[in-house]
Amino acid sequence: MSSQNRLDFVRFASQEGVLRFGEFKVKSGRLSPYFFNAGLFNTGRSVGELGRFYAQALRDSGVGFDMLFGPAYKGIPLAAATAIALAGLPSQAAEVPFAFNRKEAKDHGEGGTLVGAPLQGRVVIIDDVITAGTSVRESVEIIRAAGATPAAVLIALDRMERAGADDALSAHSAVQDVQQKYGMPVVSIASLDDIMQLLDEDATFAQHQEAVSAYRNKYGILR
Repeated sequence: MSSQNRLDFVRFASQEGVLRFGEFKVKSGRLSPYFFNAGLFNTGRSVGELGRFYAQALRDSGVGFDMLFGPAYKGIPLAAATAIALAGLPSQAAEVPFAFNRKEAKDHGEGGTLVGAPLQGRVVIIDDVITAGTSVRESVEIIRAAGATPAAVLIALDRMERAGADDALSAHSAVQDVQQKYGMPVVSIASLDDIMQLLDEDATFAQHQEAVSAYRNKYGILR
């Protein structure tokens, strides 16, 4: 996506209360000066707009794909919204099928854990963020077990953050680890760099610039 589109997404996430600034204890136990919770895209309008951002990011990436996969649970509406948005793009020649998984196997009807289109061809995994990479690993296993090929991971925000204790930080971010481990790209609508750009350009958020910059300097990926 263009720099302007990425910045537009960060503004959109902030307006919807999905991106917030302050002090938040995140899953890793760290105190982060910002928090991103895609679950707060919870209206038809906001999810529709989110789907359009995902679709555009995927198209702009140039990644070749045949279908989408949304890991339960957050990935389910994301895959559906993105498939709908892709169908509305002028450059999209055909509808894009999608599938998702259940956490628990269904013991009646068609049974199993997969719902939607059959997994086949090149599959893009859609999620909100990558924290530990667990969802990606499980998705890759499901896709490969069906005889399909994981083609890429599409996420909303790349935190560009290293994992581990303060005195033993990992060399790479979770996103970089996924790219190296599975040999496939991770496409993000926006990243921490785009959040920093918003803080630089919009005086409304100026009070948070120092804290976010210090957090990035401490935990950000090495360049």
